[in-house]
Amino acid sequence: MEFIVKRDILLKSLNFVQGVIEKKNTLPILSNVLLQLKDNKLSLVATDLDLIFYDEISEIKVLKEGSTTTSAAIIYDILRKISSNADLKFDLKTENKLSLKSDNSDFNLLCLPTDNFPTFADEFENQEIQLNNKKFLKLLNKTKIAISNDDTRHYLNGVFLHLTEAHGRNFLTGVATDSHRLSSSSLEIENSNNFSSLILPKKTVFQLCSLLAESNEKLSMQTSENKIKFTLGKIKLISKVIDGKFPDYRKVVPTDNNKSLVVPSKDFISSIERVASVSLDRKEGVKLAISKENIQLSVNSASSGEGNEIIKADFNSDNLNISFNSKYLIDIASEVDDKNLKMNFKDPVSPVLIEDASDKNSYYVIMPMKI
Repeated sequence: MEFIVKRDILLKSLNFVQGVIEKKNTLPILSNVLLQLKDNKLSLVATDLDLIFYDEISEIKVLKEGSTTTSAAIIYDILRKISSNADLKFDLKTENKLSLKSDNSDFNLLCLPTDNFPTFADEFENQEIQLNNKKFLKLLNKTKIAISNDDTRHYLNGVFLHLTEAHGRNFLTGVATDSHRLSSSSLEIENSNNFSSLILPKKTVFQLCSLLAESNEKLSMQTSENKIKFTLGKIKLISKVIDGKFPDYRKVVPTDNNKSLVVPSKDFISSIERVASVSLDRKEGVKLAISKENIQLSVNSASSGEGNEIIKADFNSDNLNISFNSKYLIDIASEVDDKNLKMNFKDPVSPVLIEDASDKNSYYVIMPMKI
C-alpha cells in the first residue's frame, strides 16, 4: 500500500483512536490501528474488543491499495511532532515495515499482519434513531459526573439510557449514580418505539463526549441485542453495553423536600472551592449552615486548618445545618445552566434534590455526609 495524506487530517482521526486503545495490552495487535486503503479512501479501525472505532478519510492520494496495522501510540506521537499541514507519504515496504516520509523526516514503523486483527460482524437491524448532536452531548456531560467507579457493582459503571414519557411527549433519558449522588437528563425524541433500555459503559460515554464536542455532523444511534452503534458523519463508534440491571432509581428521587434554597451558582462554586482549599485531599466535607438570607460554608481539617465564608442566599425555612462532599457539590453545580442553583431539603440526613431552572429536563440528587 502507498498513499499521501495531510498530517492534520490523519492526526485528528488518530487522536480519537488514542482514547479507544488500551495502553497496557496483553494482545499486541490491540495496540495497533488498522489502516485499510481501498476504493480511494483510507479506513482506520481501532478496538479494545469492547469498543470499536471506525473512521474514513477520503481527502487522500492513493498510489497503491493495501492494508496493514501499526502502533497507534507511536504513529500518533510522530504526527504530533511533524509540522502542521505537512504532506505525509506512507509506503508499505514489506509485510512488517511501513515507511513514513515527511519533509526531511523518514521513519520505518513496525507492522503486524492484518490477519491477526479482530473482525466484527455488523448486525444492527433495529431502526436508526436520529439525535441532536449538541443536546445528546449535554445529556452525557450532565450524567457522566455521577458514574460509579466501583467494579463490584458493574451495572453502575455507565449511563442508563431508557425511554420516558411526560406530558404526552417521548424522551430519551440518561441516568447515572454512584449511590452517593445521582444525575438525570433527558432530551425529546421521535421514532423511538423499538429502543430497549441499556447501560452505556463509562469509557464509551467519555469517547462519545470527545467525538461530539469536535463534530457538527448528524448523529444517529442504532442498537442490537448487546451492542450500540453511533454514527457521526464518516465516524462509527460501536460499543458493547453493560450486562446487568440498573436499579430502580426513581425510588431515591425525593418528592416531598419542601425546604428550598436558591443560591447564585458561580458564587456557590467559588466559595466551596475557596473554603475547601484547606483540605489537602478534599476528603473533609463542606458544612453548610443555612439561614434565611445567607449560607455559612466551612471546612475543618484536623491536619491543615479551617476555612469559613458567608454568601448571600434565599431560604424559605428555619435554619438548617447539613454537610456534603465538596467535590460532588462542585461537579453538580458546574453542570447547572441557570445562574441560580435550587436545592430542596427535607432534613440534615435525607437525600437533597437539586434543580436547574434553565433545564427542566435535568435534575440531581445528592446524599448528605455525616461529619
